[in-house]
Amino acid sequence: MPPVQKTLSLRWLEVFQLISKSGSIQKVAQETGLSISTVSNHLRSLESALGVDLVDHTRRPMGLTPAGVVFARYVYDGLMTLKRGEAEIRSGSWQHATDLRMALLDDFDNEVGPELFQFLSTALPRCSFRHYTRPSHEIIEKLQAQKLDAGVATRPAGLLPDLIEYPLMRDPFILVVPTGYAGSIEDLTKADAPLPLLRYSRDHTIGKQIETQLTRLKISLPNRFELECNQSIIGLVSEGSGWTVTTAASYHRAQRFHDKVKVVRFPGKSFARTVSLFTTNVYPAATSQLIHQALQKSLRNHFTDPISSRFPWLAEEFRTLSAKED
Repeated sequence: MPPVQKTLSLRWLEVFQLISKSGSIQKVAQETGLSISTVSNHLRSLESALGVDLVDHTRRPMGLTPAGVVFARYVYDGLMTLKRGEAEIRSGSWQHATDLRMALLDDFDNEVGPELFQFLSTALPRCSFRHYTRPSHEIIEKLQAQKLDAGVATRPAGLLPDLIEYPLMRDPFILVVPTGYAGSIEDLTKADAPLPLLRYSRDHTIGKQIETQLTRLKISLPNRFELECNQSIIGLVSEGSGWTVTTAASYHRAQRFHDKVKVVRFPGKSFARTVSLFTTNVYPAATSQLIHQALQKSLRNHFTDPISSRFPWLAEEFRTLSAKED
């Protein structure tokens, strides 16, 4: 090993944390843009400075030694503290925020997105904005990788310990059928249904939630059509090609097809998705709360109020949420 150096480099610690997550020097090199030899040298230098092996170099993927497991916990806590301090220094109070990388679900990109960023450009005059549109699961992944500061996404089934959640909206699931369909809703949920179910991709959070509920209700239907695009699904329903399970917000977004489809209650026990603002645990809370308040107002104006006026039976279920209420 190289000569012992008592002072630990911040870069060594960052590299060690990445290796502890991925178990691969090659992956860390790709992620950081460093060469494989540089990443390896950083790790070796850290181990030399501490006088102990942190990683079992004989395993693939590389596993932590008992000492490495203990040290990784301290490194994680220490780096998180430094990042929070950096965020506070750079941003201070919310008026002085300087950077925001944010993603929205495509359901909210047309109406909520422009209104939100117009408001924030005035409220945060020194801030640089980078806006993305992604499906929920990709937004969550990018937040966890700290490639985003904030994102509006459907709450996934699992826990998200590294993220802060600000609940925004309860979005109930409904049925959308062609206006010309005169049969019973119960007939649609049978294996020999007169119209096929147009499914959302099960790679997406919304698709997984729908399939889970159908399984709970013991509804098993052929998987003939599975699509990623909400507009395509509602468009096919409007042409009489099938029916779908969607949410009130997703239906509202497909306004150009509304005169050719009709909305029906979900049969049996109702269920809903929760749409939330998620931020990294190092992003300033004051800025997050400002974004949350602006989003709640915009969602009421563009989604919950218009839909509740058209469909009073949805008013109680389709609503914005406060943290206390959630």
